[in-house]
Amino acid sequence: MSLFENDEYRWRETFFVLFKEEKRPTVETVLESLGTLGGGYELAGAGPEGGQFESLTLVSPADFSGMDISYVAGEEIQDQIHELQEELDVNDLTPEERQRFDMLAGSTARFDIFHFEQLVPGSDEEEEFLDPGSLLLVLETLASAVDGVGVDPQSGTLV
Repeated sequence: MSLFENDEYRWRETFFVLFKEEKRPTVETVLESLGTLGGGYELAGAGPEGGQFESLTLVSPADFSGMDISYVAGEEIQDQIHELQEELDVNDLTPEERQRFDMLAGSTARFDIFHFEQLVPGSDEEEEFLDPGSLLLVLETLASAVDGVGVDPQSGTLV
């Protein structure tokens, strides 16, 4: 079940991992990669074993966060890459960031990582329990699994 449908969670932000479609992983590959993060995560809806990865829900109770992760391919990927390339000032990039920037051009698929905050009953709306650490670890892990590039579209940065 998607966290969008769960009243205990509120959507906060979306990150992407852009990569070549031929690197699309199987369900097992994604589960193995995420398994390296340790036992603090709960998985749901990963799809049938033996198939290509489509989507899953990942919850990190210790971080008061959850993520819906889904696979996307198609024309919209190229449109998004062009927007990112126009937004980023290549002159301000470090050599490592420049290498990731150059990898964007060949990307034909992406993971959408929808990040959610777990709401704590009885807490003040202003109280922050969410720790973004799990999001960044998942982003890095998935990018590594598909030789992709993590992107924060809100800030236009490569992660």
